[in-house]
This record gives sequence, structure tokens and C-alpha cells, in this order.
Amino acid sequence: MQFFDRLADRIDAVDSVLSVGLDPDPDRLPDAVADADLPRFQFNRRIIDATHDHTACYKPNAAFYEDPDGWRALRETIAYAHGKDVPVLLDAKRADIGNTARQYARILDDDHGPAADAITVNPFLGRDSLEPFLQREDKGVFVLGRTSNPGGADLQNLELASGEPLYERVVHLADLWNDNGNVGLVVGATAPEELESIRELVPEIPFLVPGVGAQGGDAEAAVEHGLADGVGLVNSSRGIIFAGEGAADRGDETAFFDAAGQAAKQLSARLNQYR
Repeated sequence: MQFFDRLADRIDAVDSVLSVGLDPDPDRLPDAVADADLPRFQFNRRIIDATHDHTACYKPNAAFYEDPDGWRALRETIAYAHGKDVPVLLDAKRADIGNTARQYARILDDDHGPAADAITVNPFLGRDSLEPFLQREDKGVFVLGRTSNPGGADLQNLELASGEPLYERVVHLADLWNDNGNVGLVVGATAPEELESIRELVPEIPFLVPGVGAQGGDAEAAVEHGLADGVGLVNSSRGIIFAGEGAADRGDETAFFDAAGQAAKQLSARLNQYR
């Protein structure tokens, strides 16, 4: 079963297109988990317990796990999310040449523990750098299309000889690379007019739309233009997982995780207003 089919089933099951980013910044973990074995996993476990009823997908960012204990925590996190029937999209922005790309793509395999169901990739090196990901037909591959960071314009807005900006060329290439029906696009939520124009270029590709929440992205545009046949993801990370920081400061750890659950419920309901 392909990733986007599984994702569609999950969206239907929980009536939500919300993706929750699992970015367990060690400096922000509450005391209840900071001193535990594998604190990042213990944090994620409690976030998953609090939010899974409102979550279509979890999106751990690899940057928060790139050390020995971190990779253990990531494997345990993926297994725990799968135990709740929630798919996992690894935000790794990978791409490289030859053997290196093949090694990166092994995170999608099961031979070293629970595997991610999808991954984000960087198209800058071209199709051959992404082939090891694209050929895994059952896995989702989200190509960076148009990012919402201010510096994204440094390259993404450059005008090509054809007159189109570079990000539009990337969008067209992602469509060409979608031979197996497993390609999505990452399109930021902070520029709704670009979301709309990109959707017009590729009407059938699901988007992962980050930036709704702490980054202040446009929730209505994210839903209206991010979904293809009802499938797509709108992500919030810090706005959900650290929604209860005030409670943690007061030593109320239960309230900390309850706040994450409430934040996920509220954002999911808000997104559903536009579906």
C-alpha cells in the first residue's frame, strides 16, 4: 500500500490533516522527562499519547536526533507512533550522490529498526540524487518546493532563462519525478499567494505545508491549496509540543502534556473549517 493511500486512510480515520512536528529540543524538555532514560523518546511518547487522536502524521526533524541516543530515541518514537496507527514523515531534507544517497535512503527500510513512512528531500542535486528515495514505491518523498524562510528567496526566486522562478521549475520537476505516485511537495504557509499558484501548476500532488503555528502561516490557504483530493498535511511543531511550557515552569507536568493535546485538537478543528 502506498504512503498516500495510507495517509488518506489515516486522515479519514481521525478527520484531521494535522501533522505534528516532534522536535524535542533538549533545552525545553520538562523535568518529568529530562532526567529519564532516552528523554527525547519519553517526551515524544507523552506528546503522542496526548495528540494522536487529532493527528494524521508525525514529523520528527532529524536534526534533533543525530547522535547515538538520538537515533535510538527516533527508532522508539517511530515504533510508538506506528503502535497508534499514525504514519511518520522524517524531516531530513536528504539528497546526495551515488552510494551516499543510497545510505541515506536506508532510513526508509526496516532492517535497522522501525522505518519512516516518508521523508523530505532536497532537489538541488537533481533526480539521480533522489532516485534511491523515489524508487521506494510505498514510501512518500516530499521534495522541497518553496520554503518559507526569508533566505529561501536567495535562490528559489531567481528567474531562469524561461522566465519562470527557480521554485516553479522545481515544482515541475517534482511532477515529472512522480512516476510511482509517491511524490509530495513541501510548500511553506507564510506566502498564501504562492501556495495558490503552485497548486495550479501541480493539481494532483499532495503538499506538506509547514509554518502554521509558531511561524504564523495562513491556515486557510494551507488547507485550501495544500490538499490534493483531500490528501495533504499541515504541520505545526513548537506551537503544539511546547504549548504547555508555562505549566512546566510551575512544575505541573500533567498540564504540560494536556496543553499539547488541546493545542492539537484546536488546530485540527481550525483546519477542518476550511476542508
